[in-house]
Amino acid sequence: MLVLAVTALVAVGLDQLVKELSTKGLTEGEPVRILGGLIYLSLLRNSGAAFSLGSGYTWVFPLVTLTVIGWITWMAVRLRSVPWAIALGLVLGGALGNLGDRVFRAPSPFQGHVVDMISMFGPYAEYFAVFNVADACLSVGVVLAVLLELTGRQRDGSRMVRTAKSAKTEKAEKTA
Repeated sequence: MLVLAVTALVAVGLDQLVKELSTKGLTEGEPVRILGGLIYLSLLRNSGAAFSLGSGYTWVFPLVTLTVIGWITWMAVRLRSVPWAIALGLVLGGALGNLGDRVFRAPSPFQGHVVDMISMFGPYAEYFAVFNVADACLSVGVVLAVLLELTGRQRDGSRMVRTAKSAKTEKAEKTA
C-alpha cells in the first residue's frame, strides 16, 4: 500500500505542479515549440475527455473517477505486488489529478475544465490529443496493468502458471 500511495502522491504532485506552471507561464493561443516540433506546450482547458469527447457531460467524469478511486482503494487492501501497486498508483494519481480540476476549476464545482498542455507533433491536437501529466499517468498505469494481467502476474504477488493441460482445455472449449 505504501508503494501505491507514494506513486499516487508523486503523480498528483507532478501533475499539479505542471498545471500551475502552465497556467502561469503559457498563454492560450500561443504554443511553445520544443524538441524541434516533436512536442508543443499549448495551454487548453478541456471540458470533456480525450479528444474533447463528452464535453456536454462534464459532471459525469467526477462520478466515474470516484468509482475508480473506490475500486482502487478496495483493491489496495488486498494488494501484495509492487508492479501492481505502481500501476494502480499511476491510475489513482492520474484520476485524482484530473478530479481536482473537475471539482475546483472554472466554470463551477464538478463542471470544471481540465488543464491540458502537452501536444505531440502539432500545437493543437492535429495528430494526437492534447494531454497533461495526469492523463499520461493514467495511460501508463492502464498499459502496465494490462501487461501485468497478460503475463499472469496476480495482485496478490503470485504468478498464474499456464500448463499444457489448461491450454488444451481452453482450445477445446473454444472449438466446442
